[in-house]
Amino acid sequence: MKEMQHTRDEIERAARRFEQLADELDPDTAQVDRTDDLRQVATISETLRADEAQLRESVNIARAHGRSWNQIAVALGVTRQAARQRFADKTPA
Repeated sequence: MKEMQHTRDEIERAARRFEQLADELDPDTAQVDRTDDLRQVATISETLRADEAQLRESVNIARAHGRSWNQIAVALGVTRQAARQRFADKTPA
């Protein structure tokens, strides 16, 4: 099952909108008791996006240095096929 991909701009707009809504939330009249859990979800989601971008950049650099998909797969702890499927269409040959 393939996940629906969103652009970075869409994600950033949604995160800004969430932050605005959360900041405007009046604790005295809000139906939601706390938003800490949602803020944690947003924070971790942003961290994952940043980590994914850094991982892709690292794979690009490894490929540019002539590293094989097998070597990259070993570093990732996955099969060569899994590494290639995940990164090949997004990295230079």
